[in-house]
Amino acid sequence: MPLAIAKDSIDIGIVTKDAGPLLAFYRDTLGLTLEGEMDMPGGGKMTRLQCGTTVVKIVVHGTEPSADATPGGIRTATGYRYWTISVNNIESATAECAEAGYTVAVPVSEIRPGVRISMIEDPDGNWVELLQIG
Repeated sequence: MPLAIAKDSIDIGIVTKDAGPLLAFYRDTLGLTLEGEMDMPGGGKMTRLQCGTTVVKIVVHGTEPSADATPGGIRTATGYRYWTISVNNIESATAECAEAGYTVAVPVSEIRPGVRISMIEDPDGNWVELLQIG
């Protein structure tokens, strides 16, 4: 049976050892809106940030994970390696991230006529693609 989709977006969970640097990136630099915080079953905390209709969940568990994700975005490992935010200000958003000290892994580039991307590395090494059409 196919899914009966109830929302026009997919939420994402980012597990980290320290939420502070990720909040500085996603909330303070990218400007995602704080939706709230909640305690996690078994210990830990989830901070929820709104990105359009998507919720970005930053999770710190009560116990430290046994392994770290491989840093380096799309070039270093398989699996979920990046996610995309569609924007109308790719040039200024990418520049602001660079000025704030974040690694711009892929500078603003036209990948096909009228479609530009950039990729920014968050403090944990996860990649976020910014996409602008038009």
